[in-house]
Amino acid sequence: MSPSPTEAAARPPLLLTLLAFAAVYLIWGSTYLGIRLATDTMPPFLMAGSRFVLAGAFLYGVLRLRGEARPPAVAWKDATIIGGLLLLGGNGGVSWAQQYVPTGVSALIVASVPLWIVVTDWLRPGGTRPRATVMIGLALGFFGVVLMVLGKDSKGHPVVIPLGAVVLVLSTITWALGSIYSRHAKLPGSALMGISMQMMAGGGLQLLVGTLLGELPRLRIDLISATSAWAFVYLTLIGSLVGFTAYVWLMRTCSPALVSTYAYVNPLVAVALGSLVLKEPVPHAMATAGGLILAAVVLITLTSKRRAK
Repeated sequence: MSPSPTEAAARPPLLLTLLAFAAVYLIWGSTYLGIRLATDTMPPFLMAGSRFVLAGAFLYGVLRLRGEARPPAVAWKDATIIGGLLLLGGNGGVSWAQQYVPTGVSALIVASVPLWIVVTDWLRPGGTRPRATVMIGLALGFFGVVLMVLGKDSKGHPVVIPLGAVVLVLSTITWALGSIYSRHAKLPGSALMGISMQMMAGGGLQLLVGTLLGELPRLRIDLISATSAWAFVYLTLIGSLVGFTAYVWLMRTCSPALVSTYAYVNPLVAVALGSLVLKEPVPHAMATAGGLILAAVVLITLTSKRRAK
C-alpha cells in the first residue's frame, strides 16, 4: 500500500536522512580518537563543555539571525535536562573515562547504549515489555559488558581501570535516559533550535562540573599541544555541530531502533582509528566481549524494527 500524501509529506527527505546517518556512523566513531587527543593536554570536562557551548551558541546565533523565535522558559527546562543527561552524563563521562580507558574499549562499552534504551523504555511508566528475543539480546549484551570490564590482556593485566569502566557504564545509562526523554520533551518546533539549546545547557553544566572538580588550574593555554588544539576544533565543528545535530534530528524523525544502529558502526571506526593512530592493541578478550555486545545490539535492533513494522 502506497503512503498517503500527508504521510509522504511528513517524512524527511531520503538524502538528508542518509547524510545524517553517515554523520552519526562515521563522525561519532572518530570522536573517540578526537577526545583522546584533546584530553592529552586539556582537562576533560572543560574541554567538552567548551566545545558544546561554542557550537551551541554559534548555532543559536545563526538561527536567531534567520528569524527564529526566542524559546520559552519551559523549553529551556527540558533542554537543560536533556543536555545534562546526554552531554554532562553521557559525553562528559566518556571524555573523563578516556583518560584511563583505550578508545576502542570505550567505544565498545558505549555500544551497549541500545541495551539501556530498551531497559529504560521498559521500566518507564507505561513502558513496553521486551519480547523474548530482546531479553536474550539484553542478557547477551550485558554479559559482553561484564567481560569487557573484567577482561585482561595477554600478560594478565586488566585492560580497563575499574573506575573508568564504572564511569563509562554510567555514561551509557544517562545517554539512554536522555535519548528516551528527548522524544517526549517540550522543545521548540525547530529541531535545530532545540539542539542549540541542549548543547549550550549541557556544555554549561560540563563547565560547572569541571570547575567544581578543580580543572581550572590544570587548564594552561600555553601548554595545549597543537594536536590537542586541532582535535578540539574537529570535535567542536564536526563532532558537535554536525554529529550531535544529526543524532538529535534523527531521534526526532526516525525510530529509536533504527537510530541505535550507529552503536555497531561507531566501535568499528573507533577501534580501527585507535589501532592505526594510537597503536592500541585489541586483546582477544576484548574482541570477544565486543563481539557479544555488537551481536546483542544487532539482535535487539532487528527485533525492534520488525515489531515497529
